[in-house]
Amino acid sequence: MSRKPDLPPPPYFNLDPEAAAAKLPEPTDTARFAKAAAFATRGREDLAKRGYAPDGKKRLRKFSIWEICRYLIPVASAHLRRVLKQNPDLPQGEGAGGSKWFTLEEVLQLRAHFAQEGLARKDYQPYRPEGLPAKVVAVANFKGGVGKTSTAAHLAMSAALDGYNVLVVDLDSQGSMTSIMGGEVPDEWSTVFPLVAKDYAKHVVEENAVREARGEAPLPLDETLSGALEIGADDVIQHTHWPNIDLIGAQLNLYWAEFQIPVWRMALRRWPLWDALSGFLENEGLLDKYDVIFLDTPPALGYLTINALSAADILLVPLGASFLEFDSTGRFFDMLYSTFASIEDGENSARRAAGLEEIKFEWDVVRTLITRFDASQQADLANVIQAYFGDFMNAHRQEFTALVGQAGEQVNGIYEADYREFNRETYVRGREAFDRTYAELKEILIGSWWRDLQMAQADTKEQRKEA
Repeated sequence: MSRKPDLPPPPYFNLDPEAAAAKLPEPTDTARFAKAAAFATRGREDLAKRGYAPDGKKRLRKFSIWEICRYLIPVASAHLRRVLKQNPDLPQGEGAGGSKWFTLEEVLQLRAHFAQEGLARKDYQPYRPEGLPAKVVAVANFKGGVGKTSTAAHLAMSAALDGYNVLVVDLDSQGSMTSIMGGEVPDEWSTVFPLVAKDYAKHVVEENAVREARGEAPLPLDETLSGALEIGADDVIQHTHWPNIDLIGAQLNLYWAEFQIPVWRMALRRWPLWDALSGFLENEGLLDKYDVIFLDTPPALGYLTINALSAADILLVPLGASFLEFDSTGRFFDMLYSTFASIEDGENSARRAAGLEEIKFEWDVVRTLITRFDASQQADLANVIQAYFGDFMNAHRQEFTALVGQAGEQVNGIYEADYREFNRETYVRGREAFDRTYAELKEILIGSWWRDLQMAQADTKEQRKEA
C-alpha cells in the first residue's frame, strides 16, 4: 500500500527575516503617493475610453427593430415597418431590408408618433401627471461595494429607455457614475459644490441684511461664496451620450465639501445645511424640467449624503446577501434615524418657540435591494434578510450575470452593450435582472405620482369649498 505524500507546510511557515527584509523597498514618502496617483489617472483614462468612439467621445449604440419592439415601444415589428413605410417623414433607421437600426433620439420620435397616432389603451409614453414635480431617487448605503453606482446607473438608463427625461447627480468624489456617463469634470466648480456654496451664500446675504439693520458686523462673503452666487444649473449640468440623460458630475475635489459644510454651519447656525440640494433642484426649475432625478451617494453618511436623503422622495438601499452587508445596512438605518430625528428635534424646538410650522422628514417609499445575488449560494440568507426587513425589501433580487461583468469591462452599462456581442439567451437573462429592478421602481414612481395627484385634487376641492 503506497503512502500518501505529505502536504507541504503552509506558506507562512519558516520565513526568514533577513530574506524578507531584502525584498522590502525603501520607505515610502508622501511624494510616492503622487506618483501612484499619476499612474492611476493615466490608467483610468485609458480604461475608461475602452467604450469610446475613435474620436474620444462616448456614444450610445443604435437599437434594432427587434429591440425596439421587444423592450422599448409596445408595438409589433411588422406594424412598425408598415408605419415607417406609410410615414416617410419619420426616422427610417440605417440598414437594408428588415435589418434597421435607430438612434435613441429616433426611438423617442417614434414614441411620440405612436403616442399621438396609436391606440389609446397602450402606454407609448411613460406615466407622469402634468403639474407634478419630478421624483427624486437617492441610492445610498454607507457600506461600499454594494452596487450603489451600478444600480443607480442602470435605473437611470432604464428610465431613459422608457421615455423619461432623466438627471443624474454624482455626489461621490470617486466619480464612478461620472465615468459611466462619459462626463468631464475639470474641477469642483463643475460639481454640486458651488450649488451647496450658493445656498449658504444666499443665507449669508439674508443674514447680513438683518445684521445691517441692527448695526452689527456682517458675516464674510469671500471669493468662493461670491462666485457661487453666480452659478446656475446650466453651469454644472452637462449632456451625456444619452439624449435624455443629463449629468452633474463629480471629481476628487468634491470631497472638500465634507470639510467646508460644517465650517459654514458653525458660522451661521440657522443655515439648514441639509436643504441645499433640494433647494437647488426646486429653485432652478429642475423638478419641472426632468421626470426622474437620480442621486448617487458616497459610501458614507456625510453631509452630501444627508443632502441627498433630504432631497429624495424615494430611497433605495442596495446590499449584498451577506451577514456583514445586512449588519451594516441595519446600522445605516440606525444612523439615518439618529441623524434626521436629531435635526427634527433641534429645529422644531426653536420653531415651536417662534410659532412656526415644524419640519418633518418623509419619503414616499424606502426599499432595500439585494444586488449581485447568487441564488445557488445565497438564497437562505436572502430569505432571512427578507424576513427581517419585511416591507422595506424589494421583491426582486438582482442577480449577477455574465452580461454585467462583460459590459463593465468596457465601462458600459448593460443597456449600452450590443446584444450581437453576446449569446441571445445571455443577453436576455442579463437584461432581465435589471429590467425587473426597474419594473419595481417604476411601479413605485407611478404609484407615488398617482397618490400625489389624488391628494392635490382633494386639496383643490377643499379649497373650492372654503371659497
